[in-house]
Amino acid sequence: MTTADPAGRPATWRELTDRAADALRAAGIETAEMEARWLMEEVSGLDRLELTVEADAVAPSRTAPGLDALVARRAAGEPLQYVLGHWDFHGLDLAVDPRVLIPRPETEVVAEVAISELERIGARRGRSDAWSGALTTFTVADLGTGSGALALALAAELPDAAVWATDRSEAALAIARANLAGSGQPAVRVRLGAGWWFEALPRELRGELRLVVSNPPYVAESEHAELPPEVRDHEPYDALVSGPSGLESIAVIVEQAPEWLEPEGVLVLELAPHQADTARSLAAAAGFAHTEIRKDLSGRERVLVARRSPGG
Repeated sequence: MTTADPAGRPATWRELTDRAADALRAAGIETAEMEARWLMEEVSGLDRLELTVEADAVAPSRTAPGLDALVARRAAGEPLQYVLGHWDFHGLDLAVDPRVLIPRPETEVVAEVAISELERIGARRGRSDAWSGALTTFTVADLGTGSGALALALAAELPDAAVWATDRSEAALAIARANLAGSGQPAVRVRLGAGWWFEALPRELRGELRLVVSNPPYVAESEHAELPPEVRDHEPYDALVSGPSGLESIAVIVEQAPEWLEPEGVLVLELAPHQADTARSLAAAAGFAHTEIRKDLSGRERVLVARRSPGG
């Protein structure tokens, strides 16, 4: 497989992109043309408009080998996000690799639900200003942060929030740390903690959190083999699989959350649609006064919202 010109003559940006799309299409990639453009943008450093304007200009000789390497990885089944090495989440350009889950639209819904819940109980939404620095008025926690996606989305949208981002994986925290470094002013209000769920948080935060948010592992061991190959063979097993039932992590977080939340505090948790009823029952048993399930962009039950107080 190669995107280089078979006759060895210089190739234009358009020709290289078209050959990349052909190679991806031959590998069964349904969105071959779009992905070829993204890979070309990554290799060239040019944006879509620049590549369109310069489509018939001859590309530098180094372009074809670089593009070949990315196309080969994608054609072999590696997720596009890992091939690119970064992905957009809630307007943030985040580094991603096989140490962390790929940020997904479902989790963007979790971020929006979490932000709206905080707005409901009085939080101010808006971009941070340079003068506010690290001043905060309340604290939230993102458990199992992975790439730091949820934590950074909250920090970017909630200028008064101090955010704790935790993970038991030191490898994942390394990616989160890199994303903090590249995220500018909001990152000064984010702190990282290593450990298993609430164990990673300082004890003085008990009863002080306004929000706990998490996208925990929620795949059952028996379901892992049934996942799409791009997910099953490339994304970290421990970030996907919770245990025999898939509910183990959800149960721990739901059970322990009330003692960490302030009286008006809220738990927002991503889950699989078939887990919604059980998760609501677990939350009610843990003492949450109000529970509901929000749907994702495909209309599937995806997000548990559990409030300590009954106000809605």
